[in-house]
Amino acid sequence: MIRVLIADDQEMVRMGFRMILETQDDIEVVADVPDGVSAVSKARELRPDVCLLDIRMPGLDGLEVTRQLAGPDVTDPLKVVVVTTFDLDEYVHTALRNGASGFLLKDAGPALLIEAVRAADRGDALVSPQITVRLLKHFDGGAVKSRATPPSEPLTARELDVVKAAARGLTNTEIGAELFMSLSTVKTHLASVQSKIGARNRVETAAWAWRSGVVS
Repeated sequence: MIRVLIADDQEMVRMGFRMILETQDDIEVVADVPDGVSAVSKARELRPDVCLLDIRMPGLDGLEVTRQLAGPDVTDPLKVVVVTTFDLDEYVHTALRNGASGFLLKDAGPALLIEAVRAADRGDALVSPQITVRLLKHFDGGAVKSRATPPSEPLTARELDVVKAAARGLTNTEIGAELFMSLSTVKTHLASVQSKIGARNRVETAAWAWRSGVVS
């Protein structure tokens, strides 16, 4: 079972998400909370597999909650998917920089919500399609490229192929089909790349690819 925590200041939203997720045999909602402070405490207490966080909440906003649960300084980070009404580039960049494994708009629909939870749980990432193009254009900017950290050792040709595919938004299964690799081989290559570039998840790997100019 994928154990999920929902944090949103609107009760109707929490109820709606719970109803959608609990129709799935492999997902269980272990808590829903109305504010950021409760989200942090409950998440640390229950250690859910995935946290669904709104951005605008009382106490602590979702971006700060994401940083505290999944940020660069967290020893044992949780998987976080930010789900919000507000389609602002600043929110997207901050959420992903703070360790989010996905970013969805609330109007994305039930199927995308369910897939985002499953993607985060298996180590993939899902970003709402309408956000992806702008996000990639941002990472493709020359000023951003100059801040990319070089890998500790060169990436192999196959690792580069996998990274390029991941940066285009393909899932592990899609990468395997495109590159004629088994799923386990794709995962092995991604893990190796993450180790070399110091990335902690798939989103950071994709962001690195765009910043460094590997994808253009």
